[in-house]
Amino acid sequence: MKNLKPRFTKQEFAKRGDEIYERDVRAHLKKSDEGKFAVIDIETGDYEIDANELLAHDRLLSRKPAAQVWVIQVGSRYARWFGAHHRSVVNDNWF
Repeated sequence: MKNLKPRFTKQEFAKRGDEIYERDVRAHLKKSDEGKFAVIDIETGDYEIDANELLAHDRLLSRKPAAQVWVIQVGSRYARWFGAHHRSVVNDNWF
């Protein structure tokens, strides 16, 4: 497998990933997608959704081997939490 290097700064990477998620992915999600992972190529906008992050990642890379991958968990602002956290429901919008 080819070792890919990031082509964007961390800030640009996150900005592109979040923009594509909000603009292109979010509108296609269903309630049953909550908790699944959205794996997005920040250059092409191609994405995969799956409860198993690695399966989604592998499917995306099989189609786009040079993908610059951004991962977000549906219904959360992040794919991972580090340390203690408290999640509270602010409104009825689940994603």
